[in-house]
Amino acid sequence: MEQPISKPKWEAKVSTKLANASADQIWPFLEDFFGIHKYFPSLATSYGIHGSNGEIGSIRYCEGSSIPSQETKENEEERSTVISWSKEKLTAIDPAEKSLSYEIIDSNTGFHSYVSTIQINKNPIPAGDSTIVVSGDEDGGRLGCVVEWSFSVDAVGGWRLEDLVKKYEVGLHRMAQKMEDILSNSGEGETYN
Repeated sequence: MEQPISKPKWEAKVSTKLANASADQIWPFLEDFFGIHKYFPSLATSYGIHGSNGEIGSIRYCEGSSIPSQETKENEEERSTVISWSKEKLTAIDPAEKSLSYEIIDSNTGFHSYVSTIQINKNPIPAGDSTIVVSGDEDGGRLGCVVEWSFSVDAVGGWRLEDLVKKYEVGLHRMAQKMEDILSNSGEGETYN
């Protein structure tokens, strides 16, 4: 009797440090599970297709260009005509820990058994550094946080793990920068000495 061939599992974690925003300021962006396209530059759209935004079991539809669809991997000429999409289910959310997890339940990107967690951690401030203060911030008036994005997925045909990790690093950095920019333009990211 033949044994099923199991694909190797890829696991990785990327992170980015935000110097001008606290964990409490960044969390509302990520908590908006259906609206991630507003902050993730390579997503053209995202919206809810099941459940209520931010509730465990809710499902969002995401469409974008960062990860090419399976249809375009062999034919570069089609890359601009075939949109990549995924349906993602929120599996856990913890506002106190500023963490959420989701899984891809369907996509045309070749991702199978994909599970991801995004966690916002308070940025450790060096002892004696009290120059950055935000009024009314639950983080003790300190700016700075670290956003971590970990994922686990079956090995993806046509990709190397290192290349996928680089895409995640770039995407997370751009998303964090956009969030900081929004905060600084709204006045919420203002710092006081």
